[in-house]
Formats: sequence, C-alpha cells, structure tokens
Amino acid sequence: MMNNKKLIIGSHVQVSGEGMLVKAVEDTISYGANTFMFYTGAPQNSQRKPISSFRIEEAKKLMKNNGIDIDNVIVHAPYIINLANKNSPDNFASKFLIQEIDRVSKIGCRYLVLHPGSHVGAGVEEGLKTIVKNLNFVFENDNSNVIILIETMAGKGTELGKNFGEIKYILDNVEKKDRLGVCIDSCHLNDAGYDVSNFDSVLDEFDKIVGVDKIKAVHINDSKNVKGAAKDRHENFGFGELGFETLIKIVYNPRLIDAPKILETPWVEDLPPYKLEIEMIRNKKFNENMKKELLNLQGK
Repeated sequence: MMNNKKLIIGSHVQVSGEGMLVKAVEDTISYGANTFMFYTGAPQNSQRKPISSFRIEEAKKLMKNNGIDIDNVIVHAPYIINLANKNSPDNFASKFLIQEIDRVSKIGCRYLVLHPGSHVGAGVEEGLKTIVKNLNFVFENDNSNVIILIETMAGKGTELGKNFGEIKYILDNVEKKDRLGVCIDSCHLNDAGYDVSNFDSVLDEFDKIVGVDKIKAVHINDSKNVKGAAKDRHENFGFGELGFETLIKIVYNPRLIDAPKILETPWVEDLPPYKLEIEMIRNKKFNENMKKELLNLQGK
C-alpha cells in the first residue's frame, strides 16, 4: 500500500544577527525545506541572547504562511551539557538543560535533541545511572511539555548512547517516561557499527530493544568513516561511506515517515549545501556535481 504522506525534510540553520528566528525560517524556505533544526545559542558555551530578541511571533507567522509546522521544528541542546559526568560542578549540566528547556517551551517547539553525554572514565554503568539521575532532577524541576530526544551516538571516546541497549536503559529508568524519545543519526549509527545499508534490519533491532515508536526525529548524514570507526565525521548526502541509495532508503522508510528528517551535513567551503541536497532527496537522483555547482552558483 503506497504511503502518500508528505516528506518532512530540512536542515540545521543558524539563528543569529538581527533576523534571529525569522532569518532561520527564511533560510529554510530558500532551501525548499518544510522543517529545520536550530540551537538557541552557541552549542559550545552557555552565553545566550534573551528569548525576547528571537522575533518569535514574526517567525511563527512566516512558518504558517509557508507550510512549516512548528511541531516538526527541532531544537538541539548545546554540546557542553554532559549529564553523564557525575562530577559536573554545581550540577551545571542539569541546571543549564532546565534553562534550555524553558527557552524551547517559550519559543513553542516540542522537541529538544540531546547528546546523552560521556562518562569521562567513570564507566558505562555509572555514566548511565548518572544520566538517569540528572534527567529525573531536570523533569522534577520543569513542568513544560517539551520532549527530550536522546540522540544515538557514534561511540567516540567515552560517549554513551552508542548502542540501543544504552538508549533503552535511559528510557526505561527515567521516571517521567513520556518526556523522552529518540533521535537517530545515520552517520552515528554507521560509525557505532550498525550496518545501515540494511536499514530495515537495524530498525527491526531497534524496535525489539527500544521501540520504533520512540523515534521522533532523524538526522540524515553521510559519514566520512567506515562502519564501526567510532569517529563521528559527517559527509554530504551521498558523498560518503553510506552512499546515496542507502540514505534515500532511510529518508523514505515508511516506518519513519512521520519523523522530521534533518540534514547536518558539512558546508562546502563557506556555503550551505542544503538547497541542492534537498533537491537530490526530493528527486531521488544523485548529483555527483553538487559541490561544484554550489561553488559555481556563488562564482567560486
């Protein structure tokens, strides 16, 4: 039976300058996308502009007029939040996450993607327990409806969330289970050792361990690395080890049709590739000259 649901596809966009969220929506529209993902501030530090500067109502109106459902718009938590570190000074990670959730709620989005964290030498079991403890603290001190999506990770260093069993432990042991979901990342799955060329089998395994219904967002990235490299280096759509056909099958998999698909692929020199990548995805046809065409469009 053919599934005629509309593809929900977009990319990471920047929220900055005078345009703020309005500029992010304008960029999304220019890429031919119908969703997007953004950070509420720099992912590497805790400096944040006030939400009042985001031009939220203008952005929402622009979204509505261009077929962008805010329920499909994803926010990404900053990298510096490490809920697995039991030695986080003054519980910084949990307190900062509570602030981020509040910002997401005020903007009106419902999903916040979070890297589960690294145990920094304490061991997998201790790290997972610390994540659960901190998430419980976060949810005890936050009454919003924002859902945290635990991202599947590549397994670099002491990263947790590198396999479905670790994801399951977090979801099973947090008290407010309705506040958690999962964001899968195609590059991370590959780098963690999953054979995404047989993606239905990967989904079968995920469904058996965690449940496919928990997947609320998908990061669509090719990888510069071979399967199991545990390095987490993204490549442009179809230009890496996964390849175009494998990625297209992930994008159009009927079991994930309702999950927003987000590109986090690298810029080509200083140019965002998303318009041309989304064209390839919609046409289901690989453009091997995409990078050259992008540079030519800008006269480079």
